[in-house]
This record gives sequence, structure tokens and C-alpha cells, in this order.
Amino acid sequence: MADLYKIDKTEHGFTGRFDAMASPCEILMDLHDPLLAQQLVHAAYSEAKRIEQKFSRYINTNLMFKMNNSQGETITLDEESSLLMDFAFTCYDMSDGFFDVTSGILRRAWKFDGSDTLPSDIQIKELLPFIGLQKVIWKKPDLTMPINMELDFGGIGKEYAVDRCLQKAMEKNTGKRIPILINFGGDLVCNGPRFNQQPWQVGIESVGGGHSAVVSLRQGALATSGDARRFLLKDDVRYSHILNPQTGHPIMDAPRSVTVAAATCVEAGLLSTLAMLQGSGSKAFLAEQEVVHWVQD
Repeated sequence: MADLYKIDKTEHGFTGRFDAMASPCEILMDLHDPLLAQQLVHAAYSEAKRIEQKFSRYINTNLMFKMNNSQGETITLDEESSLLMDFAFTCYDMSDGFFDVTSGILRRAWKFDGSDTLPSDIQIKELLPFIGLQKVIWKKPDLTMPINMELDFGGIGKEYAVDRCLQKAMEKNTGKRIPILINFGGDLVCNGPRFNQQPWQVGIESVGGGHSAVVSLRQGALATSGDARRFLLKDDVRYSHILNPQTGHPIMDAPRSVTVAAATCVEAGLLSTLAMLQGSGSKAFLAEQEVVHWVQD
């Protein structure tokens, strides 16, 4: 399995590493059984790749491609896809339409590669008629997509995968609880404290070039939304990849980074993204939610 993932011995156990969903992925395990470590890593790797294969918008033979090319025909979804559609509508409703899984089509205009190349207003306006989850007909389990509209689960897919990979790894551990932490590019979840009842020490990357913050995590998840890696910079103005689906333009007055702690990675990811979408109101939004959070301006 060396070509699929790598497993290293550590002071207190093993760490498995692989790449999935455009992120470096880790599974940290406090245990001393190399065979069990291999089984846990394989379970997490297999689940991550299954989800990626099923929902990636970059694969032209998967379910997501079929959904996005249905051209008005009704498709019956399986249970997992139906749950994600339900969640997408929940996010849409909670955010008053700002968290919209149909807005991924804006990537045709915006290329957040760190350059100074901005799309024209015409390019953006041409895409706006194809955005708006309220235009999608969803009568579970039947989905009808208007012609030329697309879905993009990128805003929820990685966090969903993190939670699912922890669940799959724990299913392989049928005896005493093995402390596990799964981290996909900074979005992470653990099933409890470490072997000595000590918390996991988790870093939150600084977006300003300073020292990373260190968080002690005993249970649950952390997820971060921000523009550290995906942005445009023109005339000293930084354009975030987090877009307003109603205008097609970036949220300009949001923090550089928001990290939220929650019971699951899906919940943490939703709250961090919703906070970014509030722009200058992000801190007030997080205070209202009464969640543990870290904001970097």
C-alpha cells in the first residue's frame, strides 16, 4: 500500500498520510499494534477516496457529473446523496441564500491563483442566472436540475469526509478505544483525548506570517475558512475566494481566517463558512452562536 498511503511510527503510536480532496491528509493513532494501525489507515483512506470519487466535480464518470449534466431530467438519488442534498438546503436556508451549492459555477469566471487577474462584470453577470438553490426541484429522493445549472459540494464535502473517515476507523477498532485524530488540510476531528488522557495539541496556521496558535483539543472538531491560499491581489486589494452568490463577487470585508470548534467537522465547517459570509459581521455572528472560535483579521 506504499503507493496509496504512508504509515510512520511515532513516539506514542503511528501516523498515516495520504492525499485526497486536494489536501494532505493525516490519521494520528495512539496505539502500538502496527497491523491495527494499517487497518485504520486503510479504512480512512478508502472512505476518503470513495467520497472523492463519488462527489468530485473533476470526474466525468461519477454521480456528480451525472447530476450536473442531467439537463432538466429528474434523477433519483441514493440515501447518502439525499442526505447531502438535505444538508445543502439546510445551509441555504440558514444563511438566507448565501451558502449556495449552485454557486460553484462562478469558478468559470474567478481563478483564485494568487494573481491579479480579475474577471469582467460581463463574465460574472452571464453566470448569475444559473445560481440559486431555490431553482432546484428537490423532492427526496428525486432531484431535477434546471438546464445549465450545477451543484458543487466542495463547501461541505471535505468536512463530511473527515467525519466519515473517523467513523470508519473507529469501526475497525472493536476493543478498547484507540485515540484517533483525523486531519484533512487543517479540518480535523478526534474521538477523545490521547492515550494518557492529555489533549491533542493542534495548530491553527497564522495567515499573517506570525506564529501559529496551538489549541488543546480533547473531543470534537475544528474547521477553518479563509483566504490564505485562494485569493487574488490587485492594486493592494485582496479578493477572497469566498463569493457572494447573489452578486458573484467576493465578500470583501470578511476576516482573513475563521476557525470554529464544534462536535463534528461538518458543523464546524458550516459555522466557519457562515461566519466568513457575514463579512464585517462575522464576529457578531460567532458570538451569537456561542461557539468556541478564533478569528484572524
